[in-house]
Amino acid sequence: MNSFIIKGDICYSADKDDLLTFEDSYAVCEDGVCRGVFREIPDRYKGLNVYDHSGMLVIPGMVDLHTHAPQYAYRGLGMDHELLDWLELYAFPEEAKYADQVYADKAYGIFADAVKHSATTRAVIFGTLHREATELLMDKLEQTGIVSYVGKVNMDRNSSDSLIETAADSLKETERFILETADKYKNTHPIITPRFVPSCTDELMEGLGKLCEKYDIPVQSHLSENPSEVEWVKELCPWAESYGAAYDRFGLFGNHAKTVMAHCVYSPDDEIELMKRNGVFIAHCPASNMNVASGIAPVRRYLDEEMNIGLGSDVAGGQTLSIFTAMVEALQVSRLYWRLVDDSKKPLSVPEAFYMATRGGGEFFGKVGAFEDGYEFDAVVIDDSLLPHPQELSLKERLERTIYLGGDIRALKAKFCKGIKIA
Repeated sequence: MNSFIIKGDICYSADKDDLLTFEDSYAVCEDGVCRGVFREIPDRYKGLNVYDHSGMLVIPGMVDLHTHAPQYAYRGLGMDHELLDWLELYAFPEEAKYADQVYADKAYGIFADAVKHSATTRAVIFGTLHREATELLMDKLEQTGIVSYVGKVNMDRNSSDSLIETAADSLKETERFILETADKYKNTHPIITPRFVPSCTDELMEGLGKLCEKYDIPVQSHLSENPSEVEWVKELCPWAESYGAAYDRFGLFGNHAKTVMAHCVYSPDDEIELMKRNGVFIAHCPASNMNVASGIAPVRRYLDEEMNIGLGSDVAGGQTLSIFTAMVEALQVSRLYWRLVDDSKKPLSVPEAFYMATRGGGEFFGKVGAFEDGYEFDAVVIDDSLLPHPQELSLKERLERTIYLGGDIRALKAKFCKGIKIA
């Protein structure tokens, strides 16, 4: 059974405002579920094996609420373009290559290996419109030990000839994808994935909504990322009160369908109210919002209004899978928002960014992202002694410094998901 104890310097979020720290303490895992953090090992757990990571940081696994697996191959390229041009010049031509299973096998092998050796334990991931390649991606992700949702992308308009399908074919392949993968894996699950409103006709969206309801499958897509994209949606869907309403009409925007929407940079008041009412999760992707010149999401408002929010790497709009880097970028852009956009919206704090990277995003997966009794046991161990410092630092200061200095890359020592040691 996956029951054990980790000893170390333990940190996790009680909520978005409160970071809890426990020096030289014990996190207990029983059958893959956390039983709490203790200063001394309770008598009832004294027979369990102890992983002794004394002096190291023990934190919840990172949660990546939005990334594109096929784009990992060209991360760091094309950043001189805005979103819609970048899609046409880089994203779509690259994704068309995944019709070739040999190429997909090689590229997805590289992606899965990078995920395995990152601090990420949970992820929500776009594939391409190619069903076979997306199922191959799921095979490889299952081998990493992380928990993920993976989507076969849907596109039946406004794309190149090599990356488009009819609505009927898209729906047929999506249903087959669901049937072939829903019960195939322990940790890897299908998710409905309309790329975004401009790439999906009403016919396709309606069919996806029916599949979502029929099979009780969650949804991922993009929302209000770029000004040109928002205006395009207004032209394509003049009947919709907002971009979000264009999803909501077809049952693809929360309520019964657990939904994560990436970006939400330009969401108007009525769209925000709809997200709150429907319980939609926001994947804040600061790197790509900067790289493709989209803007700065009003994250302070989303947090203050108690909305569901986590972080996304959004590779390859974002240049790295590191959610540590995403935390730093979220902190930095929030300061620019406060300074340049609205000085009534105070910048994010380190505890708030850490909350989004763990517990905030983890809620999409259930009771994930904390070391409280009843939470699934996801953890990473960071040896921050590899980042030497001449002064005595508090545990909170050590965590902050590790986040800013990329401790997940240099100092990751162990990773656990659902109580299973996977790295």
